[in-house]
Amino acid sequence: MELFVATEGMYTGQFIYAGKKASLDVGNVLPLTEVPEGTIVCNIESKQGDRGAYARGSGCFAIVKSHDEDKGTTRIELPSGGKKSVPSSARAQIGVVAGGGRTDKPLLKAGAAYHKYRVKRNCWPKIRGVAKNPVEHPFGGGNHQHIGMPSTVAKDAPSGRKSGLIGARRTGRLRGVKKSGQDKD
Repeated sequence: MELFVATEGMYTGQFIYAGKKASLDVGNVLPLTEVPEGTIVCNIESKQGDRGAYARGSGCFAIVKSHDEDKGTTRIELPSGGKKSVPSSARAQIGVVAGGGRTDKPLLKAGAAYHKYRVKRNCWPKIRGVAKNPVEHPFGGGNHQHIGMPSTVAKDAPSGRKSGLIGARRTGRLRGVKKSGQDKD
């Protein structure tokens, strides 16, 4: 019995095949050498045998862009839009991860958010620094909820002072066209 990431279109009782000779069907697991360019894949290994590292979230998928037989690598486009080279021996599951559109539905009430984050980690509710007391946060205290100092803080500041925009090169709204290093290839 093995746990797999569920891909969209899977059903109960479906046979799932893994290996070099597996057919190119939704849910099957193949090494990237056997996957043609332009195929939509998910649950991709970063190293052979690590059982999946990329494109595992609900509704996520990656696209096989190119194969480099000389280096033995495959270039994939990740859900973020970034491109990555992984070993061609690494395996991937064919298809899109099930549960896409999960975040489209609003949580509507605090109880829904409570139960969502209870099973994940202690990160909810998020209380603002200005709403706290001065002993609890650098932005706390004062007769009105205001920071009262620049929200930017140096990278080498002591850990108790580090809150807000840490080591910020710039602040404010991003204006103009974004130039990323990944647009070169």
